Amino acid sequence: MTARQPVLFVSHGAPDVLLNPGATVHLWERLGADLPHPRAVLVISAHWAARQPTVSTAATPETIHDFGGFPPALYAMEYPAPGAPDVAARVRELLAGAGLPIEEVPDRGLDHGAWIPLKAMYPQADIPVVQLALQPYAGTDWHRRLGVALRPLRDEGVLILASGAVTHNFGWLTWGTNSAVVPQAQAFADWLGEALSRDDRPALLDYRRVAPHGADAHPSEEHLLPLFVALGAADKDEIPLRMEPEYTYGGLAMDAYLWQTGSVSPFRTEQQQ
Repeated sequence: MTARQPVLFVSHGAPDVLLNPGATVHLWERLGADLPHPRAVLVISAHWAARQPTVSTAATPETIHDFGGFPPALYAMEYPAPGAPDVAARVRELLAGAGLPIEEVPDRGLDHGAWIPLKAMYPQADIPVVQLALQPYAGTDWHRRLGVALRPLRDEGVLILASGAVTHNFGWLTWGTNSAVVPQAQAFADWLGEALSRDDRPALLDYRRVAPHGADAHPSEEHLLPLFVALGAADKDEIPLRMEPEYTYGGLAMDAYLWQTGSVSPFRTEQQQ
């Protein structure tokens, strides 16, 4: 039997993170090697938005290079993972059963919020991948409800991967290689980690008002909304493990969060020691 899968949120950072692998990419590699092997991955990425939940049924999703101004080597990268129409059908079933709207498209590929972390986690591209669109103006609790509806997938061997950013204010970024950490970014990232460690859901859902620099950390919400899908998919007794690999460009906190039942993986156990 396939082990119960965790829920994972990653900050995917700038697309060029794969060109100069640092602490974040090495963390993703470690996660892929040490977490229970999934039969499929469902990705909720900040880079696919739709008016209502929409799942891709593509059998062979293309690699989407949805960015500009980066070196040619990045555009040459491909991630030819198969799709999983059966998992897409199960997503439709679960959301419909929860009274949530659901649509499907037959040809949506994998945007960089999906394939960049997956390329480090599962470089052989042999695990089927499905994407679900988020709703950028629907708010935090809506996305928590999506996660609650998707929770049964964990017992069916599907890794729920939420891909966004802990901080996403381009005005905070400096494009040097050794940029100093922006204090506002660190303050928000630490507040988020503390609120998650308390499972303080009212505060988390109202982060724009109660967190230090909450609205400034996310001038638009799409990069934090995947976190709330992950939060909903987690069980109430699962407190996430915070992983803090680095800040990139000074203002991008590259934190990842792992919700996992018990200590069933070497990764979880070693991180807790």
